[in-house]
Amino acid sequence: MNFTPHTPAEIREMLATIGVGSIQELFNPIPAELRARSFDLPAGMSEFEMLDRLQDLAAQNCAITPFVGGGYYDHLIPAAVDHLAGRSEFYTAYTPYQPEASQGSLQALFEYQTAICRLTGHDVSNASLYDGGTALAEAALMALRATSRSRVLVDGAINPFHRSILKTYLANLDVEIVELAPVDGMLDLQAFARELDERCAALLVQNPTFFGAVADYSQVAEQVHGCGGLLVASVYPVALGLLKSPGEMGVDIAVGDGQSLGNHLSFGGPAFGFISASKKYIRNMPGRIVGETVDREGRRGFVLTLQAREQHIKRHKATSNICSNQSLCALRGLIFLAALGRQGFVELALLNRDKAEYAKSALAAIKGVKILTVAPIFNEFTVSLPVEADRLVSELIGRGIAAGVPLGPYYQGAGNCMVVTVTEKRSRGEIDRLATELDMLLNQN
Repeated sequence: MNFTPHTPAEIREMLATIGVGSIQELFNPIPAELRARSFDLPAGMSEFEMLDRLQDLAAQNCAITPFVGGGYYDHLIPAAVDHLAGRSEFYTAYTPYQPEASQGSLQALFEYQTAICRLTGHDVSNASLYDGGTALAEAALMALRATSRSRVLVDGAINPFHRSILKTYLANLDVEIVELAPVDGMLDLQAFARELDERCAALLVQNPTFFGAVADYSQVAEQVHGCGGLLVASVYPVALGLLKSPGEMGVDIAVGDGQSLGNHLSFGGPAFGFISASKKYIRNMPGRIVGETVDREGRRGFVLTLQAREQHIKRHKATSNICSNQSLCALRGLIFLAALGRQGFVELALLNRDKAEYAKSALAAIKGVKILTVAPIFNEFTVSLPVEADRLVSELIGRGIAAGVPLGPYYQGAGNCMVVTVTEKRSRGEIDRLATELDMLLNQN
């Protein structure tokens, strides 16, 4: 195909058609300081020279040791996860609407649902959702539909990003959201008791909380059920290797983000959301559900079930309006769980807990640092510092350490606080270095 450059007259005519005087005007919305004055491109080079150059540039990157969590976690991932999930049968698969051509994908998702049910102690799960935040919002919608009520209590110790998504979901519905300010990083039980009444569809909590505190919500569940409401819990799946499951606590709907189950951080995504519930709520469950059946010859098979494709016709009354889940990421979660096995999963959780306890002790020994998380922890805890947390975090980034998540942007009066996360990947040497660098910054004078 031949390309003939436009003449100046043709360019002027095109610009006039769209009401622009010059090509430069097309770039006016871009602030001057963000415009590239010169690309400063080097002279051409061969493929091998270019690869060497790129490797040299990559070697200049500063290695950062992360102690950051807040919903996304730096966990080890067995090599089998990348290998099996990368097989073309899974990697290029489309939504399995045609069971006769999708038995492999359907069985994998059925096994995924089974794994999530065993993890949460519930009867039913769907074939995954978009992420942990949307899963929380979908659970709130489930509770509103199941109870025919319009009031939701939300613990302020839930991940602030997820609370923001929840508010966006419910913004245009006739729903009252009552947010309960946390006390010591946990649900304020007195405020909860005052606000709980027969108008409440659900109480939403998180375990462990955004501050790292672990709680048993069994008695809270009894109180909510006594008023005819539902208890929704957002959970950190790896913590379930040690903690009482949501089902054991009386939680009606459990949700969470599955990134920690075999999905790379990848600059924040993608991952998947999971949801599980008691069987009586299955008709209100959003998304796809895979069921087991038999064909006319009695052979075992798998199909999408209880799906009316209603999101196309029922709008806000539909059980879901997100038509895309994260099946490939959910498959990674299944492979991760299968690779570790029951005992391996428990050992993973123990490593997280033990290393976090070691880090908590190391930081508590530093002058000026106070541990604020008074409840038991899993792998996160909150510290109070004698200086602003965001400034300290910035300084430590320059030393190759991402020390934690500053709480100032999310909680009033918490500018000196940050949440520290320690996964199984953090070594004793890395934890000691965090304590040493923090001590030097705070007490160098």
